[in-house]
Amino acid sequence: MKALQIAASGMAAQQMRVDVVSNNLANMSTTGYNARRAEFADLHYQQIARPGSISAEDGSMLPTGVQLGMGVRPAAVSVVLAQGSLTQTGGDLDIAIEGRGYLEVTLPSGSAGYTRDGGLKRTADGLIVTSEGYPVAPGLTIPVDARSVSINADGEVYAHFIDEVQPELIGELSLVGFANEKGLEAIGGNMFLETAASGPAVPGQPGEDGLGTLRQGYLEESSVDSVREITELIKAQRGYELNAKVITAADQMLSATAQVR
Repeated sequence: MKALQIAASGMAAQQMRVDVVSNNLANMSTTGYNARRAEFADLHYQQIARPGSISAEDGSMLPTGVQLGMGVRPAAVSVVLAQGSLTQTGGDLDIAIEGRGYLEVTLPSGSAGYTRDGGLKRTADGLIVTSEGYPVAPGLTIPVDARSVSINADGEVYAHFIDEVQPELIGELSLVGFANEKGLEAIGGNMFLETAASGPAVPGQPGEDGLGTLRQGYLEESSVDSVREITELIKAQRGYELNAKVITAADQMLSATAQVR
């Protein structure tokens, strides 16, 4: 009886769905987090009678045949690309990306990472880094005697000094885009890596080539919709229960078969 294996695959799929929903809910307060969605596909089919098979001497063919499905399997856990709402923080180094694009970060290994978390910090040497301490490309340093910093929508970073009226341009923040953002590899810490599926990083200036603009003093909130996630959780729970009932029914059928004399 294949119902046991089929229902078991269904229970495993619903468990994975719950895992994805729980991760979304756990990251409701994570800056720049995009919700994930579990996607599934049916398994291979046992061809009892193939469609189009000859069923009689006169050449009659089976219009549909008999194909028994073997269950379900995970196909993907994809990112739902959506702009999170912007929350005003007033921080000089808090920046939100309005639109597409990622900040490029230099990881300890020397490779490039990418993030939408604009909660930037300043080291003792004035270097602009992420919350994890990773330098933000192109490696801007704020002068020690600067009293404040301003960043415009185009990514230009200005330092303001006490004895000077006009601010000093100390550099520009750039953004990068990808042909397939869903193909990026998430490594935690609001960080992503380039993959063959995402395509190479395409650098550009904010507001150009389809990239978004920067807004200083704001942070992008998570795009998780709590109501939708709770709905998904209920659906997954009911799906799990239904598959469990199938296993119970199959067990009862096998028990009845075993008792036949």
